[in-house]
Order: sequence, then structure tokens, then C-alpha cells
Amino acid sequence: MRGIQAAFRLERAGFTLDVDLDLPACGVTALFGHSGSGKTTLLRCIAGLERAPGGRLVVNGDVWQDGHQLRPTHQRPLGYVFQEASLFDHLSVMNNLRYGLRRVGGASARGLDQAVELLGIAHLLDRKPARLSGGERSRVGIARALAVGPKLLLMDEPLAALDLARKQEILPYLERLHRELDIPVVYVSHAPDEVARLADHIVAMDAGRALASGPLAEVLSRVDLPIRLGEDAGVVLEGVVVERDAAWSLARVAFPGGCLWVRDGGQAQGATVRVRILARDVSLALSPATDTSLLNSLPVVVDQLADDSHPALALCRLQVGTSSSLLARLTRRSAAALDLQPGQAVCAQIKAVALIG
Repeated sequence: MRGIQAAFRLERAGFTLDVDLDLPACGVTALFGHSGSGKTTLLRCIAGLERAPGGRLVVNGDVWQDGHQLRPTHQRPLGYVFQEASLFDHLSVMNNLRYGLRRVGGASARGLDQAVELLGIAHLLDRKPARLSGGERSRVGIARALAVGPKLLLMDEPLAALDLARKQEILPYLERLHRELDIPVVYVSHAPDEVARLADHIVAMDAGRALASGPLAEVLSRVDLPIRLGEDAGVVLEGVVVERDAAWSLARVAFPGGCLWVRDGGQAQGATVRVRILARDVSLALSPATDTSLLNSLPVVVDQLADDSHPALALCRLQVGTSSSLLARLTRRSAAALDLQPGQAVCAQIKAVALIG
């Protein structure tokens, strides 16, 4: 069976981890939640660093734990990236990478070469860690985890120790891993920008439990349990740059269901990009507006209506085409004035669209 089946129950003083998850066989799964929600504990259970008696873990058909039968960490074909790279200061970058290989019984030179190329660290191989920037140390740490040829890559907030500039330096390399790796990646983060940029699948954690688990776009568009990536609920859509308007520094992004104008981020025509639309930036009308400054207006169908966090507000899920969704926040008075009902065709007017990355 493809994918990851992970079921763990682990009790500690004042905290219980209790999850039963089916995760995809490829792509990036983000474990997202506030500090203390159980993200790292779950990751350590998957790695075998935490013992959860009675748990079960199957990775692409390979049983790593079944009840009390537990394969030790060093026998699991995984790579683990910690918050700190923890490199040996007396060894060069290359020898740090080779040391990691020796600890797991070695790996092919091809795996090492591929890790060096993917993380762009060939020019760093002769340096000692003291001569590396924070971003470079992080890239070496990720390369060390990849060099062993893992069947699963676990990443525990790998950017948490970096400042904003270093994060922006390393995120393109993580995007490249996302595109080119054919193994599942489980990525712990409480940073909304990282999740929106990298994740395909999300597990929203709280108090040791999974509140929601599923494809990123699907989970973010839920109105029964709105997941806030940052300051507000909203959706992330993936699309392709189909046009660039140099005169106005804009780009048109096509996604399943429509097109959106965004600020030109410099991506080439044909590039795959992600955009984020917050619920507060979407308003509804019964017919297309004219004489408006808004560039983006889409025909949509009301899918669901739910009460929001304040009694004056409602959250509306909108279907765009056959496979995309938006969220709109509006007052309950406005919803009543428009007589909004599931199945109703309306027009979504979008005030702001953020290009991610």
C-alpha cells in the first residue's frame, strides 16, 4: 500500500498525543500548529525517537512499527533534518556529509552527488562550518539527510533558527526539493508562509490531535473548521503564468476555474506559481460590477455558509469551476440581503491576491 499510515498514542504529564493519519506517498505534508500542539512529538514517533507502545507505522507498504514491534531508528531508511544543522566544526562540509553516510552503512556516490547538486553546495565542500552562513549551514544539514538515500525525509522546523533574509535564501532550494524529490517529506512548521509555499498536504495539530488532514487547498477552504495560515482564513491556489503585462508590471495566472491578475513577480511565462487569497479580500455581488478598480472578478457558486468567529459575520465557501474553491467573509446582514443560498451563482470580487514566493 502506498502512502504513510501513522497511528500513535503517547501519554505524558499534561499532554497526550493521539493521532491516526493517512498521509500521501509523495510531496510535502506539513504538520502545522502552535507551539506545544504535538508536531515535533509526532515527527519523533515517526522517526522512532519517541516510543509509543501499541502504535502503528507503515511507509509505502514497509512496516516500521506494529504494536510493540518497533524497528529502531538506525534501521529506518529516513533522513531527519533538525532545527540546528549540528555540524562537526573540525570537519569540512564534504567530510560532514561522508560522516553521515558512514553512520548508516554508506550510500551510493550518486546519492551524495545528487544531494550536493540539489542544495547548491558544491562550492562549499572544502569549507569548515565556521565559514558558513546560517543559510549555508542549513543547506548542508539538508544535504546530509538526503545523501543517505532515504525513503522518507523528516524536517523539524528547519528554518526556525534563521532570520528573514536567510529564510528567503533557502526557500527556493526547498521548493526545488519539492519539485524534484520522489519521496514523501513530512515538514513541521508553525510559519504560515512556509506552509503556503511548500505544502501539498496539511495536518492541522492542536493539543496532540489532528484537527484536520488533507490536501492543502481542500483543508484551507473548509468553513466548519477554518484554518488560519497567519492573520486570516484564506485559500492557496496553484496556477500557471499565462501572460505578463510589462506596461503595468502585472502577470495573469490561470488556475482550474479561472484567471487572476497579480503583481508581476518575475516568473517566466509558463512557470507554475502559487497565489493566496484571504477571505476578507473577497466580496460578493449578484452580477458583475462595472466601473470598479478591482481587476479580478470571477463567476462562482455558493457552496456552503457557516457562522464565523463573531456573531455579526459569516464565512462562505465558493466553488470556482469544478475543482477550485474560495472563501469569502461577509456580514450576516449582507448574506441575508443577497439571500445567499447553496447552489446560487454569484460573482466574487477579489480585492487582493498575493503571489507566494
